Amino acid sequence: MDMRVAAYAVIIDPDDRILLAHWNEGRRAAWTLPGGGLEAGEDPEHAARREVREETGYRVSVDELLGIHSRVIPAGRRLAADPTGPLHALRIVYAARVIGGKLRNEIGGSTDRADWFPLSGVTTLQRVKLVDIALKMAARI
Repeated sequence: MDMRVAAYAVIIDPDDRILLAHWNEGRRAAWTLPGGGLEAGEDPEHAARREVREETGYRVSVDELLGIHSRVIPAGRRLAADPTGPLHALRIVYAARVIGGKLRNEIGGSTDRADWFPLSGVTTLQRVKLVDIALKMAARI
């Protein structure tokens, strides 16, 4: 079984908008939280800050750990081209806030754009389940 540990950020501005990144890797595209896989030996909070910067252009401060979500994805449901078995996805979710930078799109990564969305409209977006899971962790839905 493969394992992937990743860190994500829930970033909600004073106007009740959430920052999302448009994930376009694999067989489907959808909006997701900014974040991604940890590099070997990397601290999860550092990974969350690094990934947000790469995917959105913003520098963020991590405020608190919201929770950890664990999911095993069967081989047949994985998006990898040639999965060798199931994937254990361990997702560490933080609350964070923007402290600098400017919104921009990632080039050459697993996301192709980032944007702010009113929390009230998130349910109308094509999104990954992690968005809903993280908003429940943050007590926002």
